[in-house]
Amino acid sequence: MTTPFLRLIPICLVCLLAACDAATDTGFIEAASLPQPVTAIRQDGVVSITSDTRYGSTSLQNALPGYALEGVQIAVEDKTLWTLAAFHEGEQMLQILKGSNGFVSAVHGVSQRVAGPNGEQIGMTFAEVGLNRSSCRVGRNLWRGMAVCPAEGTKNVQLIFSVPGYEGPFDRIPAPDALRTATLQRIVWTPAS
Repeated sequence: MTTPFLRLIPICLVCLLAACDAATDTGFIEAASLPQPVTAIRQDGVVSITSDTRYGSTSLQNALPGYALEGVQIAVEDKTLWTLAAFHEGEQMLQILKGSNGFVSAVHGVSQRVAGPNGEQIGMTFAEVGLNRSSCRVGRNLWRGMAVCPAEGTKNVQLIFSVPGYEGPFDRIPAPDALRTATLQRIVWTPAS
């Protein structure tokens, strides 16, 4: 007669082998294992949010059918602020920022289920996205040590990468080897000017 503990060993081994199979030699999960996106951030907008969308519960709810809106506090590059977040099936997908003119000033994609304009997803590494390091700048203040990079082919979509365990220097982009494994943390759309 086997004990309950001994019956768990084969199950644990199968789970461990599945996890090892999904990881790359860098220890990061492969892009192929990311969930299917349900929302895309494009150069011209996010879902039905465009440069003409007013910031307010009614107009945002109309632009985001099937999403629930809730107030959240977030950290942007230079400060923390309260804003509206859009949840889909209970998961926070988007953070929507208000501009001084009463319109939406930015939308941050913060879920792996949000895709960027070229198929980028939160959790992908800098190497997987395939950007050029020279096109990026170093983040300031609350995004200190992060790489802020334009999405390829766009002028108003930024990809924000963090380097796990990065200890500086914080006044320049991380070295190429460190940046290669940096992880995409958020995708930021701003209305084209």
